[in-house]
Amino acid sequence: MLLIAGGTGFIGGHLVESLGKSGHKVRCLMRSPGKSRVCKSAGFETAPGDITDRESLKGKLDGCDSVVHLAGIIEEKGDATFERVHAEGTRNLVDEAQEAQVKYFFYQSALGASAAAQAQYLKTKAEAEEIVKTSGIPYTIFRPSLVAGEGDGFTERLKALINIGPVVPIPGDGATKFQPMYVGDWIRCFMAIFSDLSRVARHASRTYELGGPEHLTYNEIIARLMKAMGVNKPVMHIPLEIIKLSLPLSAISRGIGSLFGKKIPAVTHEQLELLQMDNICDKNSVEKAFGFVPMTYSEALKLFIKSNG
Repeated sequence: MLLIAGGTGFIGGHLVESLGKSGHKVRCLMRSPGKSRVCKSAGFETAPGDITDRESLKGKLDGCDSVVHLAGIIEEKGDATFERVHAEGTRNLVDEAQEAQVKYFFYQSALGASAAAQAQYLKTKAEAEEIVKTSGIPYTIFRPSLVAGEGDGFTERLKALINIGPVVPIPGDGATKFQPMYVGDWIRCFMAIFSDLSRVARHASRTYELGGPEHLTYNEIIARLMKAMGVNKPVMHIPLEIIKLSLPLSAISRGIGSLFGKKIPAVTHEQLELLQMDNICDKNSVEKAFGFVPMTYSEALKLFIKSNG
């Protein structure tokens, strides 16, 4: 049986649906019981638990031979900090996995994770990786670039920016490179490992950097997304210094925007830093590791973006 932490998130939701069709036995760890519909509709067990609360995990991994750890945050809110969720949460889950004698641990990290990273998001992802690697449990770590698909937060933010007004605001010069990967291809990689126990063994104690077949700048991502949406607007590059100075007023701006029916995405210093760092790996990373060529970004967008035209 697989224990999934983060099964109600973007990737987790897609994975749960796929696992439900493949006949896997799964138990979903539920921080918010109200979100259990996805797991229950797939015919899976649910168990209340929060990775940041070690006591809540007691006994929840009993009978599970594998843990799939997808839980994470991209923005800190209240006591849900990067350190608490990524590092402490992973430590709690690993400790409980050891207690339950789990045989295999899968962790979803991020491309660029490093102990030397300036961004806390990437630094704490690296901390979590180290906890997994030194646990003594055979593991696989995925380090994907952007994962795109129905419901992904990055695309939803970009769509909101595109729809705000007559021009599309872009932080900085928009030259930072990313490597979007379709969520269906991510799941294909995952299922290549978990389709049978012999494959799990072959992928044990390995870390994979994953991305789509293209290196695209932020400008190119915006252009492709606008095309898929059937939108044709000019872009306006805004100096980062101006955006950073306006951050204290962003909450007011979102409030004003809501009065006019406009959803203005929140932005943090951390997110601005990440938008200025190339997030790419080998274009052939998926083909080399899993034997297939993933979709291009434009091909993926056709599957989950509805045109306004």
